[in-house]
Formats: sequence, C-alpha cells, structure tokens
Amino acid sequence: MLCRCFESGFLTMWKTLGDRLAASARTLWTGAWALLLGLLLAFAASLAATDFDKMLGLASQRYGAGAAQTVAAWRQLIEETRALPDNDKLNKVNTFFNRRVLYKTDMEVYNQEDYWATPLEFMGRGAGDCEDFAIAKYMTLQILGIGNEHLRLVYVRYKVGSTAPIAHMVLGYYPQVTEEPLILDNMISSVRPASMRSDLAPVFSFNSDGLWVGGATASTADPTTRLSRWRDVLVRMREEGL
Repeated sequence: MLCRCFESGFLTMWKTLGDRLAASARTLWTGAWALLLGLLLAFAASLAATDFDKMLGLASQRYGAGAAQTVAAWRQLIEETRALPDNDKLNKVNTFFNRRVLYKTDMEVYNQEDYWATPLEFMGRGAGDCEDFAIAKYMTLQILGIGNEHLRLVYVRYKVGSTAPIAHMVLGYYPQVTEEPLILDNMISSVRPASMRSDLAPVFSFNSDGLWVGGATASTADPTTRLSRWRDVLVRMREEGL
C-alpha cells in the first residue's frame, strides 16, 4: 500500500513537473517565434519602404541606361546581401560604392561648393564626394536591416603626412554605442576599426535620430534642425522612393 501511494504520488509529481516544463517550452517557443516574426516584419518594412522600381525608372529617365544599370546592380547587391552577417554587409556595401562610383568634387559634378546628393543622384551621375559615398552606404545598410543605433555619418579631419588636415566624411558602424566603430571610407578599400585610422580626427557624428559631438554617448541635438543639408537630402530621398 505504501509503495503504491508513493508510486502514485511520484507519478503525480512527475506529471505536474512535465506539464510545467511543457508549458515553459511552449512559452519559450512562442516567444522565439514572436521575436523572429518581429524581426522579419521589420526587415520586410524596410524593404517595402524602398520603391526600387521607381528609383530604376527615375535613373533611366534622368541619367540614362548606364545609371539604370548601376541602380539595378545596387538592387541585386541588396537581394544577395540581406541574409548575411553585419560585417559581410559592411564589406560588400563599402566595396560596391568604392568600385562603382568615382570620386569628384561637388564643383565638378554640381557646380556648387557643397552639395549632399541622394543615393539616386550619386549612382545616376556615377560620381560624388565623401558625403555622397557616406550617405549612400548609410542608406543601403539601413535597407539591409542595420539600425540607426549602429550607424553614424562621421565628420572628421583627414590628415596625411605633413599636409594640412582637410574636412572629410566617413560612415561609422558601432557594434554597441560605447564600442569602437568600424570605418567605411571612400579613401581606402577596406573597412577598418577606428583605432587603425590615425589619419582621421572625429569632430561630430549624426544619423537621422541624433547628433553627437566628439566622443559623447548621448545625442546633443536634432540633426535635421542643425544640419540643413541633411534635412534637405532626407526629403529628396523620400521623394525618389528611398
């Protein structure tokens, strides 16, 4: 009788424990699927927000067949790269623009001292300066699912040898807010940690969410208020389907 009672109690306890474990497993499984679904929906939203067909049509109308081919290649890059790890995305996007688009000053391309081009204008004309490279890389990586918390356009002083420093812009990828960024730059072909770029002295950085001065970890201003060219280029990008 005692054995049967113990056996009955043990079986009841085991069944209760099993039910709880099963419920926990279902909760974890449901949570994991919810997280995955959320990430997929966020990524799908970023792609849906980009009207590739409109951009392709505008490239052809404004700049001709060669520009349309570049935009088509850019679209293919996004399709082929979107499932890759972040570091691979950085390298492929950096290489794509550094190899496909020529560096020229704003005066040469737009007959202006300082003009910030949209990615469509940049690819369409096949040339641009450092801001144009940085903006195109920034927007492409956002389409690929890398969020604003990891990306900043960084205004720097670029100095080589005994020459005077010049104003320059690069794109920084921050694995975490307080971590050393990786630098995407049209001046060199490879993506490198900031510690390996002693030729760059950061002044301030920004994205569509904030503006940071020096090494600050907190945003100090609204970038669309302080940077009129950034505000203008964001408006033009939306009009072009980006």
